[in-house]
Amino acid sequence: MALAESKGLILFTRNHKEHDMLVKIFTESAGKQMFYVKGIHRKNHPLKSAVQPFTEAIYIGTFKTENLSFLNSAKAIHPFSNIQQDIFMSAYATYLLNLADAAIEDRIYDPNLYHFLREALFLIDQGYDAEIITNIFEIQILQRFGVIFNWQQCAVCGQANHQYYFSHKYHGLLCEKHVILDTKHYPTSPKIMYLVGQLANVHYEQLNHLSFKPQTKQELRKFIDFLYEEYVGIHLKSKKFIDQMKNWQDILEPNH
Repeated sequence: MALAESKGLILFTRNHKEHDMLVKIFTESAGKQMFYVKGIHRKNHPLKSAVQPFTEAIYIGTFKTENLSFLNSAKAIHPFSNIQQDIFMSAYATYLLNLADAAIEDRIYDPNLYHFLREALFLIDQGYDAEIITNIFEIQILQRFGVIFNWQQCAVCGQANHQYYFSHKYHGLLCEKHVILDTKHYPTSPKIMYLVGQLANVHYEQLNHLSFKPQTKQELRKFIDFLYEEYVGIHLKSKKFIDQMKNWQDILEPNH
């Protein structure tokens, strides 16, 4: 089988036998692939730097349509070095990688998701607000899980304004006039619904214009957690770690 090459992002690695490794890579041209890398734990293996966590490279190997693919070499290796060295950055980056892995099946060609993920990692590595980047990623990737909302208008009358409430019953937003139709609507403020609508459509290059107060971040986090619990139903260890990390982040790094 002929060799192929593609840009790729390391999703995760898993040791296999004594010297080998299974490496899952999100490739730009062939979707997610599980690669077998033989002898990676041997001294001076040429692929060692290319399969480190939080790395992007051009990977060359045999890309199979079933079973394991095989990695031969790599070039243009770019480590996200700040993420690799920072526990807080790496926590959010790991969660985004896990979300992308969960969002689509293996070997599904999805260059848009690849670049969306790559840009998120790049910005976290550059020191942009990892929480806001994560919120944007979570909201915009919902459609990959088959969850689609109209964040711009009332689900009943179609009115477009900034005074919305979220209704599980109506699978979307309700305006002030129709919120009475759902007495069990989600208990958050119209401000949070407005911000979620902004995050659903914002581009990463607009990050400089986004700044949320800690209380607003907490409310956003709570609402997004509700969406994932109710509509997606995945429980990632990396997300649980972020939740735990928030409890001791200020102790370990008060100026972070």
